[in-house]
Amino acid sequence: MTCPRCSVKFTIEGNQQAICPRCGGKIEATFHDDHVICPSCSTKLGVTLKQGPESLMTTKFGKVQVKQGARGAMTVLLEVSHEGLHKHRLIRGPDSTVVWAKARIQAAEWNEAWTKRVAAQQQMRTAERRKEEAAERTVEAQRALQALREVLSSSFPNAKALDWEQLKDRSPFAKQVPKTSKPPVEPEQKSIPDPPSRASVKYQPKFTLLDKLIKSRRLEKESQKAGSFEADTKEWEATRDKIVANYEAELEEYNTVLEDLDWKFSRELGQWQAEAKAFRSKQSEQHEAIETLRTRYESRESGAITAYCEMVLANSEYPGCLPKESDIDFNPATGLLVVNYKLPSPSDIPTLSEVKYTQSSDTFSEMRLSEAASAKLYDDLIYQIALRTLNELLESDQATALGSVVFNGFVTAVDKGTGNEVTACIISIQASREALRAINLAMVDPRACFRQLKGVGSSKLHSITPVAPIIDLRRDDERFIRSRGIAERLDEGFNLAAMDWEDFEHLIREIFEKEFTASGGEVRVTQASRDGGVDAVAFDPDPIRGGKIVIQAKRYTHTVGVSAVRDLYGTLMNEGATKGILVTTSDYGPDAYQFANGKPITLLSGANLLHLLQKHGTKAHINLVEARIAGSSRFPAAN
Repeated sequence: MTCPRCSVKFTIEGNQQAICPRCGGKIEATFHDDHVICPSCSTKLGVTLKQGPESLMTTKFGKVQVKQGARGAMTVLLEVSHEGLHKHRLIRGPDSTVVWAKARIQAAEWNEAWTKRVAAQQQMRTAERRKEEAAERTVEAQRALQALREVLSSSFPNAKALDWEQLKDRSPFAKQVPKTSKPPVEPEQKSIPDPPSRASVKYQPKFTLLDKLIKSRRLEKESQKAGSFEADTKEWEATRDKIVANYEAELEEYNTVLEDLDWKFSRELGQWQAEAKAFRSKQSEQHEAIETLRTRYESRESGAITAYCEMVLANSEYPGCLPKESDIDFNPATGLLVVNYKLPSPSDIPTLSEVKYTQSSDTFSEMRLSEAASAKLYDDLIYQIALRTLNELLESDQATALGSVVFNGFVTAVDKGTGNEVTACIISIQASREALRAINLAMVDPRACFRQLKGVGSSKLHSITPVAPIIDLRRDDERFIRSRGIAERLDEGFNLAAMDWEDFEHLIREIFEKEFTASGGEVRVTQASRDGGVDAVAFDPDPIRGGKIVIQAKRYTHTVGVSAVRDLYGTLMNEGATKGILVTTSDYGPDAYQFANGKPITLLSGANLLHLLQKHGTKAHINLVEARIAGSSRFPAAN
């Protein structure tokens, strides 16, 4: 072994530390006795143990002592101890070999006991940590379940109109203004030594008596001093010129560096200013867009109402396991907002309720909600989402543009019967602001409140049983066209049987829209085709008699036969509608009434039509004979 401090080398045995006598450095070493001999200097090296937390795991050995008895017998003594176990023993023997053998046996026993104790303590600490982990996971699981149970109540503080100013991005430009780099130290010109002076003693010749008597000698010395002066003057001038030239070069380099720094700073500042301007311009555009949307919203523009409602739902905070996706459509004529909302599937809902740690097996076990409890949690959650969505949209409607809101909840899940993924509407509900404000949502049972509002849904929502939406606007249906007003142009002298067939379809749409608007419904007219197909589609929100209704208008001057009614029934089935209405200016034959009997079909004759028009303040008349005479050749038998 080698001492790390003074490089003394020695050999030692045993799991101990040798202490170098020269510098006190400790070295992991082994030993046979209570000391070792340094191979370099033959110095006895004492043996000690580490005095840290680890030292408690190792038995300490004292110094071997030799005592001589009264009869001259030698006894070898060795003290051993273990701090961690609080053990101490004095081992005796006739010689050191026996004593050390006993000491090693005792040390092995104590060390093993200590190792077991440390392992048990470590296991206990590990168990405590894992129990704490299990408790933390339990708290988190309970918090997640409670958040689902409070989806409705947690939204009340936030169920209010959007703050337009908060929607504006007012974050500062994050990039810092560039700073000028520290310029180098301006160079200083070295001092120029004083020029040689002709009057200096150095350049004054010293004449001897002989020099004074001999002119040539005097002139020669004067010439030497003059030459020395001229040489020194030229050397001074060269030094001066060099100092000035060096200074001018350093100054030029300094100015160049300053120009480079100024150019770099100007470039960085210009880039920063451009980026800051673009950032502020983008912010300004966003502010203008918000203000424009606000103006359009306050003017109750359809697109702005839809965008506003989308932002309301987007800003609604839900637990992370919920998708929070929706599709919205708004009808400005009726004030009806339809929300097709994506709901979580039962498998998306967390069911973990408790985590336990079993120390004997060192494993975690997870306790989950029972199937019945999970089903109840899911159903309650869906009812809460529906009520919360209605409440948030109606309470945030600061433009009072919404007459009522229809919530259709769609779920995408795996059909257990087919194994295929299906998307189905499992819940549908409509509510007006007045109806919702008449209910104390903070105190209601969500399921009972849903039933009170005549919502449509299976008794077990978790079964993903499809239901027909109260109103499901098909905005992607290319047949829908913009309607136009006809009724205001009519009077008592107007013959409905002789009017333009396309105007007749718009009249029927207009009258039925008035009929359904009172209950929050909507009617849309389809493209004119004269093919006996769908002329208008009504959406009735009534949970019992409502749904999708197809309407056909027949401006006939002759009796309507069974074929037209049969065609309507086929259209009803093809459209997936709940009811069909056939309206004509004439009447129906017995076979038509017989076919319609027992089917979801309503036949309205000319007399029924005139009564419906009068109900909504429109007057006209029907004269079939006059219509036949005036233009029977221009009108085909079918509309």
